[in-house]
Amino acid sequence: MRFVIHVKKGVYRENIDVAVHNDNIMLVGDGLRNTITTSGRSFQDGYTTYSSATAGIDGLHFIARDITFQNIVGPHKGQVVALRSESDLFVFYRCAIIGYQDTFMAHAQRQFYRPCYIYGTMDFIFGNSAVVFQNCYIVARKPLDGQANMITAQGRGDPFQNTRISIHNS
Repeated sequence: MRFVIHVKKGVYRENIDVAVHNDNIMLVGDGLRNTITTSGRSFQDGYTTYSSATAGIDGLHFIARDITFQNIVGPHKGQVVALRSESDLFVFYRCAIIGYQDTFMAHAQRQFYRPCYIYGTMDFIFGNSAVVFQNCYIVARKPLDGQANMITAQGRGDPFQNTRISIHNS
């Protein structure tokens, strides 16, 4: 059984945590420019990179459509995750993920994104999952002075793991 939650147009200032065993959830927004979830946690404010996420998704088979997840902390605060996913068979469709350094943490499992927008500066797509971005718009924002734009940082430590970041037609 799938649980479909309609998130109406608006800006929601909160953090979302879909915990393990909260499976088969689908969030449907009113458009990625209209339904926005935002927060301001950062590494410099005492949160770990993992816990700074505006949305942390651990439940299996999670789907999101037509919604934006944004961490509004600027580039001066270091690591600021907008989305962290450990959900297996995770799907994002017509969504946006907006931040600066470490915008999107593809932490584990298998994930699929199509046509989504991802904005960031340094290592803004990172983690150790098997993730596919298809027909997505990956936008490197202007970094701070002395920083370079690095789009991906694959976290695989074991060369035999079946994990990778695949960018297709994006």
